Amino acid sequence: MEKKKLDLNSIIGFTLIFGIMMWIMYQNQPTQAEIDAEKAKKEQVENAKKAETATTPAVAAVATDSAQLAKMKTTLGNFAYSATLPSAKEGFTTLENEVLTLKIANKGGYIAGVTLKNFKRFSKDSGKLVELIKDNNSSLNIQLQTQDNRILSTKDMFFEPTLSKVGNDQVLSMKLKAGANEFLEYRYVLKPNDYMLDFDVQSQGLSKTLNSSKPLDLEWDLKSYRNEKSISYENRYADIRYEYEDGKVNNVGAGKDSEETPEKVSYIAFKQHFFSSILVTDKPFATSKLHSSNLVSDEKIDTVFTKQFKANVPLAFSNGEINYKMNWYFGPTDYTTLKKYEKNLDKIIPLGWGIFGWINKYIFSPLFNFLTSYISYGIAIIIFTVIIKLAMSPITYKSFLSQAKMKVLRPEITELNEKFSKDPMKKQQETMKLYNKAGVNPMAGCIPALIQIPFMYASFQFFPSAFELRQKSFLWADDLSSFDQIFKLPFRIPLYGDHVSLFPILAAIAIFFYMRMTTGDQQMAAPQQDGMPDMGKIMKMMIYISPIMMLIFFNSYGSGLSLYNFISNLITIGIMFVIKNYIVDSNKIHAQIQENKLKEPKKPGKFQQKLQQAMEQAEAQKAQQKKK
Repeated sequence: MEKKKLDLNSIIGFTLIFGIMMWIMYQNQPTQAEIDAEKAKKEQVENAKKAETATTPAVAAVATDSAQLAKMKTTLGNFAYSATLPSAKEGFTTLENEVLTLKIANKGGYIAGVTLKNFKRFSKDSGKLVELIKDNNSSLNIQLQTQDNRILSTKDMFFEPTLSKVGNDQVLSMKLKAGANEFLEYRYVLKPNDYMLDFDVQSQGLSKTLNSSKPLDLEWDLKSYRNEKSISYENRYADIRYEYEDGKVNNVGAGKDSEETPEKVSYIAFKQHFFSSILVTDKPFATSKLHSSNLVSDEKIDTVFTKQFKANVPLAFSNGEINYKMNWYFGPTDYTTLKKYEKNLDKIIPLGWGIFGWINKYIFSPLFNFLTSYISYGIAIIIFTVIIKLAMSPITYKSFLSQAKMKVLRPEITELNEKFSKDPMKKQQETMKLYNKAGVNPMAGCIPALIQIPFMYASFQFFPSAFELRQKSFLWADDLSSFDQIFKLPFRIPLYGDHVSLFPILAAIAIFFYMRMTTGDQQMAAPQQDGMPDMGKIMKMMIYISPIMMLIFFNSYGSGLSLYNFISNLITIGIMFVIKNYIVDSNKIHAQIQENKLKEPKKPGKFQQKLQQAMEQAEAQKAQQKKK
C-alpha cells in the first residue's frame, strides 16, 4: 500500500514539473519580429560564406590572366590582350542566307568555309555541293608591324566575334583586341539571297600600337578545288582577273608560274571555270602582287586542285588608322549575275576582245538567254544555231555566187595563163582586165568569208563561258558544259584523251562533207598562179586535216560547243545545196558575164587599182635590174 502511494506521488510530481517547463517555454518563445530578425541574420551569414567561396577562384583567375598576359606580351605586345579573352580558342561563326553558307574562324578572323547551296560538284551521284573554301585551302592574313618593332600575323591570333542583325542583314564583327577599346576589326555583312557580302577592315585606337609609317600587307591566297568533270578543261579557264587604272581589266597568265604587279587595283578575282572568289575595294590598292601557279601537271594524278592563287596588296593608313570598305563575292561566274552588281565584274568572263566581245555581249548572249527562258538548253542551242546561220545566209549566198562566176571565167583565165606564160606581168594585167570587163570582183568570195570569221571565233568564246549550260543534259550528253563521253578507253591517247565523245565525231563528219562540197568549186574558180603554192593540193589536204583537228581538240571540250559546230556545218551544207541546185544558174551567170563584156568596162575598184599599180612597179623594178 505504501509503495503504490509512492508511485502515484512520483507520477504527479513529474507531471507538474513537465507542465511548469512547458509553461516557461511558452512564456519565453520569440516574437514574430525576433524570428524574422534571426532569419535575416542567418541569411546574411550564408551570403557572406558564398561570397567568400566565390571570391577565391575569381582572384585566382585574375592572377592567372595577369601572369599569362605578362608572358604573352613578350611575343604579342599589346595584342596579347586578345589571347586572354574567352574567344581565344578554336571556333567558328556561321553566316547563312538562301545561296551561301559561310564559316568565319575565331583564329585569324577570316572566312574558313564557303558553300554554294544551289550548285553541285561534277559528280551528281555524290550530291556534294560546291565548296569554294574548306579544309584550310584559303587564308587571309595582315602583317602587323608594331611600334616596338614586332611583326605579327593576324592569321595566328584570335578575334572576338559578335553576331547581330540589322534588319534582314546578318552582321558579324571580328575584333583583334589590343585593349578594351583598341582593336583591328573585320566586319562582315551578309544580305538575304546575295552572293556579295560587305567586308570592312578598320582599326580603332591603334595609332600608338601599330607603326603607321608604311602600309599594312594584306595577303590572300586560295588553292582552288576542282568542281567539273574534266579537270584539264576546267583548268584552262581558271586564272586571276583584275581591274586596274580606272576600268581596265586584265588577267595573270595561266601557266606554271605567272605573276603580275598592276597598280591602282579595284578588284581581284580568283576565277575558276564556273565559280569565282572576288575581293572588291572602293579605295583602289596602290600596288599589288598577283601570282598564279598551275597545279595540274598530270590529270590522272592531279585530280583535286586546279590552281594556286595568291594576292598581296597594301592597306594604307589614314590619320594613324586603317579604314577600308570592301566586298567579297563568292558565286557563279555568270555574266548576268555579275553584271547586276555594276562593278565591272562581268569583264572577268572571257567573251573576247573587240568585235568578238561585242558579238557575244549584244547578239549571242541576249538571243541565247531569250531562247533558254522558254525551251530546254539543247533545243535552244539548235534553234540559236539555225537563227545565226539563216542570218548569215545572204553572205553565204554572195560567197558562193562569186565562186560560181569565177568558175565560169576559168576557161578564159586558163587561156590567158597559157598565152602569157612567159610574161607574168602581162598575164596579171590581162586577167585584171577580164575581171573588170566581166564585172567580177575576185575578192568578192573572200570578203563574205572574212565577215563570218568573227562570228565563228565569238562562238568559241561564248559556249565555254556559258554558265547556263553547266550540268544541263541533252540526248546522251549529261552536261553540255563538259564532254559527252559515250565510251571510256582503257588507255590514254596523246592529245585526244581516254574517252570518246560523240558530238565532236558528228561535227567532224559534217565539216568533212562541207569542205568536200566547197573545195571542188574553189579549185575550179581559182586557177593555179605561177610562183604561188598549189592551192588545190592544200585544199585537198585540208579536207582531211580539219576533221581530224576537230576530233582531237573538241573531244574534251564542252559538248554544247561541239553541238553548235555540228548543227552549224549541217545547216551550211543544206544552204549551199539549195543555192547550188536551185538558186544559182551557171548558164545565166555565163550569159550575164558575156553581156557585161559588151558594155563599157567599169572603173576598177580601189583594190584593183592598187594591185595593178603594185604589179607595174614590180615589173619596172625587174626591168631596171635586167638593164644593170
